[in-house]
Amino acid sequence: MKPQLLKVPNVQAYSFSTRQDKMTNINNRWHYHPEIELVHFHKGSGTQFVGDHIKRFFPGEIVLVGSNLPHYWRFDTDEDHDEICSSLVSTVVHFMPDFWGQKFLDLTENKPIKSVLEKAGRGLLLTGTLKEKVAVEIESLNHAEGPERIMVLMRIFNAIHHSEEFTILSSVGYQNTLLDSENDRINDIYEFTFRNFHKKIYLDQVASISGLVPNSFCRYFKSRTGKTYLQFLTEIRVGHACKLLMNDNINIKEVCYESGFLNFSCFHRRFREITGQSPQNYRMNVAG
Repeated sequence: MKPQLLKVPNVQAYSFSTRQDKMTNINNRWHYHPEIELVHFHKGSGTQFVGDHIKRFFPGEIVLVGSNLPHYWRFDTDEDHDEICSSLVSTVVHFMPDFWGQKFLDLTENKPIKSVLEKAGRGLLLTGTLKEKVAVEIESLNHAEGPERIMVLMRIFNAIHHSEEFTILSSVGYQNTLLDSENDRINDIYEFTFRNFHKKIYLDQVASISGLVPNSFCRYFKSRTGKTYLQFLTEIRVGHACKLLMNDNINIKEVCYESGFLNFSCFHRRFREITGQSPQNYRMNVAG
């Protein structure tokens, strides 16, 4: 799947940048950049794309995204926009892999940092006490000056290295094919899917968005994403179902149909395949 190259603003006063966002969907297209990105979400929720991985994201989550790994956080459109914009949505840290000098990561003492950055090439979702520890360090970056800024970043990588409380997101075989001419085509497919996933989508409909006939579209989409369009659509629908299950006032059959599934047994099966649990258990374990 083809992302858009994003130019991250260069902050002349520092060797790497720290940004606090009060708006959602600032970079609301699938994109990549040479800078490594560390993001801590404070408010809002939505759908997260990192490489070929799709999941729901929630407040409190921290993700480390490697250099040139495509990613995209699409916030839910029905969030209370005014409420979110009045408070901090996320803290984002960007830095080039070699910002501390080309030989720095080759030092014997820095092998742990190099190892973490290599893992970040597939995207890391931090969990448990590691997430809590890194959240404190990210907060301190907003006030750190001088060498302390770099030391904070090193403490974060050292904490990740000494922990197993993270999930690697993108699959081993995922490869980013950087063909800029395909940016608009892929993002149009994304937007069409998000607007229409709650109802039946015919293959010729989505194929026409990309200017291809259905058979060619299927081959094109699989070659760019490593998954079929049906797999992609199912993951979007299951992600939306996860959001609806957070609300105890919506019964599970309503969740099924409002998420675009036409058959309850199919919904049950697909939900379990993707999340590893039934919709009922998800509601009890995650939502409740």
